[in-house]
Order: sequence, then structure tokens, then C-alpha cells
Amino acid sequence: MADRPPPLSVDELRNSVDAGETDTVVLAFTDMQGRLAGKRFAAPYFLQHVLDGGSEGCNYLLAVDVDLNTVDGYAMASWERGYGDFAMRPDTATLRRVPWNPGTALLTADLAWHDGSPVVASPRQILLRQLDRLAERGWSAYAGTELEFMVFRDTYEQAWDSGYRGLTPANQYNVDYSVLGTGRVEPLLRRIRNEMAAAGMVVESAKGECNLGQHEIAFRYADALTTCDQHVVYKTGAKEIAAQEGQALTFMAKYDEREGNSCHIHLSLRDESGAAVLADDAGEAGMSPLMRHFLAGQLAAMREFTLLYAPNINSYKRFQPGSFAPTAVAWGPDNRTCALRVVGHGPGHRLENRVPGGDVNPYLAVAGMIAAGLHGIDNALELPDACTGNAYEGDAAHVPATLREAALLWQGSGLAREAFGGEVVDHYANMARVEQRAYDTAVTDWERYRSFERM
Repeated sequence: MADRPPPLSVDELRNSVDAGETDTVVLAFTDMQGRLAGKRFAAPYFLQHVLDGGSEGCNYLLAVDVDLNTVDGYAMASWERGYGDFAMRPDTATLRRVPWNPGTALLTADLAWHDGSPVVASPRQILLRQLDRLAERGWSAYAGTELEFMVFRDTYEQAWDSGYRGLTPANQYNVDYSVLGTGRVEPLLRRIRNEMAAAGMVVESAKGECNLGQHEIAFRYADALTTCDQHVVYKTGAKEIAAQEGQALTFMAKYDEREGNSCHIHLSLRDESGAAVLADDAGEAGMSPLMRHFLAGQLAAMREFTLLYAPNINSYKRFQPGSFAPTAVAWGPDNRTCALRVVGHGPGHRLENRVPGGDVNPYLAVAGMIAAGLHGIDNALELPDACTGNAYEGDAAHVPATLREAALLWQGSGLAREAFGGEVVDHYANMARVEQRAYDTAVTDWERYRSFERM
């Protein structure tokens, strides 16, 4: 994406390496779980051999579970196919400093096979395909992601050793919008804000949230690819900074029975002149006719695409009535009880998808929203009436309640196969099956507490 100015230019990197300021370059891609995977290179070697030629990584990295165990069911990588390599090609538009790791720069990689064809099941490639579909119509997507997280005074190692029980939250009461509450963890929040800004991101604000120790740092919206690239760098960086501060933070969708961590995704479209496509001050609720179709497509595809928004077993624990996490496939102007909320004014008029949690893979979720919207536009879908009351008590269709339900809807979706292709649908259906199978065979603390003595 050569039209996106990088936070750090290649010439600036060369000068920094020559001056001895940068000695390490990370080349990373985003895996199915939304995590950065890749290699650290000696900076001179990277400039001489990797910047233009790329590198390689084992293709099993897109065919494993959360613990990096090899699993069956993936067409692109298996023991039978020998677990070969794919190519990691640097996108120089993503070059940035990594202030929380001294002397380090980072680039995002696109994945390709050795014949040059893209690895279509890689999350970034899935988004790029949907962005291409928009570009064919003369449109581009702009997005913002609002990631919530919970901070604990324990280290990640202490949390692991304790079985994640008895952790001390950074705040011991609800600190939603509380300046005092954020002040209690400001040293950590300040480091994250400032070091993300030094990495080329535009930080807007930090605020407290409802759960104990829960906070959110917001970044300025950008074109959809930039937003997703920044999202995964921020998520990794925030964890690394917390660890350096002797603390831990989690983006998991539902840590406990209180409020979960959400990741509301805001999306709008622009044409080639930069004008807003979805906004129309003269239209009903400030929406253009295209926005009405686009929003109708979101509703029509929501249940079949929920796997892209809620990819894990734990994701579905968020969907509880009265929790600010949606259960109803409904839309409303500035209505936080709906899955889809219409917000903003004038050129900033946009839709907000409230289904994703903090565990979402942003590339997949934004790709899903674009594909759903194009389905609505291409078929001129009519938008149903807005929900102006409590959507938790309405009669709208329900967001899938379990990963098993969402995976079945995704696997059987003709719309998903048309928008993403059979290879992508089958790949992520298998990911869900692997996760579901692991959960079904696990014995939980809940079962032991209920059954050990009393059953």
C-alpha cells in the first residue's frame, strides 16, 4: 500500500542502523488468533537480505491451535504435505519504531507461496481481498477499533502459576470515566499511550471501564488496513509494556462474570474524492441510501459471520442481557443495546459493530463487515425499522450463543463462500472445530467445584 506514508521510512531506518541506534528489525505477520508471529533480524542483515528478498516461515503457523500444537483438518498445511514454508514479504508502509524494545523496528509481512500467489487464508490477505472489492467500486474503508483490557497487579508468570485465580485487579471498583480511577494506573497507561505514539499511532484518549481494573485506550481512525495493522501491534506492545512494569493485562472477551472486554469496530466508506459514501444529512437518521443497504447487509449476514467477530469459546460468554454486549441482531441510532449502532454526524456518520470482543482478529472482523455491507448494496437489501428501545427485550434474531452454533452457520453459509471463497470458509471452520474439540475434552474448575464432593 504505497500510498500510505510509513511511520518510519526505509531511509530513516538505514540512517538509524548506521548511527547504531537500531540493531534489531522484527518481521511479523498476524496469525489466525490475531497474534504477531515472525522473526527478529540483526538490522544490517535485514537491510542487506530481507528488506527486498523477504524471509520464510513454516506454514504450520496458520494451521495450529492456540498452544501451537499441530492439528488435523487444514488443507494448506499438514504432516502429509510436509509442513513446508511460505514467504514473508515485508510491507514497507508498516515500518515503525518499537519504543518499548530498545533499538528495535518492526514491519508487517504479507504471506505468499513460493510461486508468488497469496496465502488466501492469512488474515491480512482476507482483508485485502475485501478492500479490493471496495476499490473496484471506487470506495475505500476507514475503521477504528476500541479495545478494552483488564489490568492486574500480578505478573504474567504469577498469574500462570496461580491458575489465574486470586489475581489483584488494578482497580477495586467500577472506574468507568473516573479520572481518579485512571490516575491509579496512569504510569502504565501513560507509557502505553506515549510509546504507541512514538511507534507512529495517533492516540486519542484513555478512560476507565466498568469491570475491576478495566480500561480502554482509543486511537484515531485510519484506513482499514492501517487500523488493523496498528491494532495487532498495539495489542502485543501493551502486553509487553505491562510485563516490563511487573503487571499483566488481558484482552480476553470474558475474564469473569462481570463486564467483558469489548472491541467495538467503527466503519465508514469514502469515494475516490474522499467524500463520505454512507453519510447524507438529508437522509433518514443521516444515512445515505447506500448506508441503508450497507447496514441491511450487516444484519442479513450477522449470524453467519459471527465466527469472524467472536472466534473463541470464551467470546460467547460476553453475550449476556444487560451487559452492554449485544444479544440482538438489531440496529439503532446511538442505541448501545443493539448489535449495530449508528453514530456520528455529517462526514463522520458511521456504523459501529458491538459484537466483537477484545479477542477478535481485526482483519477478519473488518473483512466480514465489508463483505456483509457489499452483500446489502449489491442486492439492494431493505433496512428494517430501527430499534429505539431495549433490544435485549425485543424479538429480533439472537446472535449465536456458542462457538459451535456460530461455526455451523459459517460452514453452511453460501454468502461466506461467495464473499471469501471455499478455502477460507473451510480453514476457519476447522479452526473453530479444533477450539471446540479442545474445550469439549477439558474438565473445568466449575465442574470440580460443583461435583467433587456434592455429586
